[in-house]
Order: sequence, then C-alpha cells, then structure tokens
Amino acid sequence: MTSTFMGLELGKRALFAQQAALNTTGQNIANANTDGYTRQRAELQATNAIPYVGMSNDASAGQLGTGVEVNKISRLREDYLDVQYRGQNKDLGYYTATSDAYTKIEGIMNEPSDSGIANAMDQFWQSWQELSKTPDSASARAVVVQRGQALAESFQYTNDQLNQMSSDLNNVIQVDVSNVNSLTQQIGALNDQISKLVPNGYQPNDLYDKRDVLLDQLSKMVNVDVKPSSAGNGMVDVFVGNQAIVQGKTNNNITYPSPGGSSDQISVNGTSVSLQSGELLGRIDSYTNIIPDMQTKLTNLENSFVSQVNQLHSAQGQAYNLDDINNPSPSGQTAGLNFFVDSSDPTNTNLDYTKSINWTVNPDIASDLNKVAAASTPNAGDGNNAMAIANLKTTILNVNGTSATADDYYQNIIGQLGVSSQQAQRMQNNTQTLVTQVDNQRQSVSGVSLDEEMTNMVRFQQAYNAAARVVTTMDDVLDKVINGMGATR
Repeated sequence: MTSTFMGLELGKRALFAQQAALNTTGQNIANANTDGYTRQRAELQATNAIPYVGMSNDASAGQLGTGVEVNKISRLREDYLDVQYRGQNKDLGYYTATSDAYTKIEGIMNEPSDSGIANAMDQFWQSWQELSKTPDSASARAVVVQRGQALAESFQYTNDQLNQMSSDLNNVIQVDVSNVNSLTQQIGALNDQISKLVPNGYQPNDLYDKRDVLLDQLSKMVNVDVKPSSAGNGMVDVFVGNQAIVQGKTNNNITYPSPGGSSDQISVNGTSVSLQSGELLGRIDSYTNIIPDMQTKLTNLENSFVSQVNQLHSAQGQAYNLDDINNPSPSGQTAGLNFFVDSSDPTNTNLDYTKSINWTVNPDIASDLNKVAAASTPNAGDGNNAMAIANLKTTILNVNGTSATADDYYQNIIGQLGVSSQQAQRMQNNTQTLVTQVDNQRQSVSGVSLDEEMTNMVRFQQAYNAAARVVTTMDDVLDKVINGMGATR
C-alpha cells in the first residue's frame, strides 16, 4: 500500500529532475562558444517501482511508479571521431612545419630577383665578357673584381642566412620539446584529479574536456596513441610509438636529440623512439635534412665554378696578367694567381674544393688590378682568357656528379625548391581540409546547438511547471484529508 504523501514525493522528484535538466541546458548554453567544451545531457530514468516482488511484500496488482531521477550527466562525445581527428592533426602539424621551412628558404633565396645569386652570376660572367673586349682597361678589371666579390658575398650571405635559420629552428625544436613535456605533465595532473573523483561516483566532465583539449594539442606536435589506462578510474595512457609519455598520473619527458639515435628520433626515458609525423618531426626534418640539403647543393655549385675559374685564371702558360706582359720574368711566366681564395687563409694555394669554404676574391688581385689574368698570350690587347672565363657560363660542369652548366644547375635548385614548397603547401591544405571535416563531424555530435538547447529549455520548463502543478494538487488533496475530513457543518 502506498503512502498518503507519495504524490508529494513524486512531484518533488520530478521538480528536482527537471531542474537538473534545466541546469544542464543552461550549462550548455553558457559554454556554446567555449573551446573544447562537450555538450552534456542529463540522463533521466524512472526510479524503482513499488512494491517489489517478494513473499512479504504487498501483493497488490501491478507496480506503482515512484517518480524520476537523474542517473548521470553524460558527455555527448564520439571516441572514434577523436581518434580520426588526432590522426589527421599530426599530419597537419608535419606539413605546416615543413611548408613554413620551405617558405622561409624561398624568401632567403629570393629568386627570381635582381638581388639573388642568379643575377650575381650573370653579372659576373658579363663582366669577364666586357673585359675581353678591353683587356687593358682598369675600369673593366675593377668591375670584374667587384662582381666577383659580389658573387662570393651572395653565396656567403645565403649560407649565413640558412645557418641562422638552422640555429633558430634548433631553438624552436627545443621549445616544441618543452611544450610536449608541459602538455604531458598537465595530462598526468588531470588524470590524477579524475582518478580521485571517478571512484566516488562523480562524472568529472569538465576535467575530461580539459584533458581532450590537451590531447588534441599534443596530437599536432607528435604522433600519439591514446588508450584507457590499465589503472582505470577514468585515466588514459598516451604513447609515442611503443613508449608511454603519459602513464596514469605520471608523465615521461622526451628529449632531443636522442642519444645514439637517428635524426628523426626522440628519447623517452633513455629509449630512442622514431617519430612518424607531427609538427616536431617537421621541424626536425627541416633542421636535419631540408636546410642542409640546400646548403650542400649551393656549396657544390659554388665550389665547382670557383674551381673552373681558378683553373683558367691561374693556368701557367695560358693565363697572363698585365704584370706578366709588361714586366716579363727572365725565366718565363710564373704560376698565376687563383682568382678566388679561402677568406680564412688567402695565401693557401692548395684549395680544397670538396668542402664548404667562405670564398673571396684574392686580396692580391683586389689590391692590384694588373693581376687580373685576361690574356692567354703575352700581348696587352689579348682578352682570350677573359672570354674563356666568360664562356664558363655555357660550359658543362660536373657538379657533384651532375653534368650541367652553373646556371642550369642553380635553376634546377630553385625549381626543386619551388616544387617541394608547393607540395608541402598542397599537403598542408589537404590535411587542413581533412582536419576541418573531422572536426565538423565532432562538433555535430559534441558541439552546442543553441536552437536545440532552446527547444530543450522549453521542454524542461513545461515539465517543471507540470510537476509543480502535481505538488499543488497533492497539497490540496492532503489539505482536504487532513483538515476537511470529519468536519461538521
């Protein structure tokens, strides 16, 4: 048999349940523009009916409901979409980093332009061609020296800028490593907080949201695999490769470079782990591969044509300067001077054309223009050697195993740079589109729709009003029973 006051209890439970649903709707509306917020829903369920089946229970027909209660406040989130998002996000981070590197290198190379290496080479060859016309002209010789120095400085400036970019990139890598360690530390701290609430029956939705935001940020930095923690209690473990960077409440810091590892590896607790994607790998690839490859190509080009210029300019019996012509040595022509020398050791004649050298015009030539070897015979009007050097512009050189003219080889460098940059930008755009599509799918499930929430608000408001009417009605009924029964007129 039910209690006389059961109707009041039913109404009270309905009021509390609808009020909780209204509060949840208000929370969703308040956080409609909060980054990373997952909309919530009050899960309503009927409370246990009476009487229960049993030998000693009331045997009245059927079971009478006892009202409603909020079972839990659930997050409307799809884990599968999170996995998809983080899988695409790591690729976006990688291509964003490499695209940024290529864009900066293109800015350094600055081609085509009037201030790039290509223009400096053209002017250098042109100056020798002009000298071949007037080989005894001091002004033409001065132009040759100036253009030679300008070309050497163009190569050196470009190399210095690439070195500076490499240094800056190394600093960025270390900042990225620190950011990864900071994120894993925060995730471990949130795991700790969550593990203290879940065993006590709480649903820490806001903490889950904060952790998911951190996991999304981490997924752009490195390729991560997120799994429920073996310790349970709502915690997760985060892996890079087969190494855990978050284990429950504990985070394991990463370091770079990995001791004894390859260039694409980080270290987790002393163990080398190969990165598969992510912004950090993009930075590392730029630092260890993209920039050094460009520097190597430029060094090979510069060394090759410097070698050819020096060979023609210093060839004994084939290259004559004005001093050789005007003041011939009694014993015949001496060995000529190299036009380009190592700026760190300008007197060294045993030049190594296989390594990176800061080339400069020979100081002896720069200080005495008569030492420019424009002639191939001991005649003052001979400009054949200058023409031979000018013809190097169209001469096939062997540049590190590649047969091409200096101009063609350089144009190939710039062409490959452009293609690589376009490819990186194209992949960045493609992955950005995929990330946006998956995120839109996530938002369709987890995002707050104000129209939907307004509809829910009206629905729960009407239910609350109806529950209030139940309480009022039961109050009137009980008033009649308590105060009106047995009263005499």
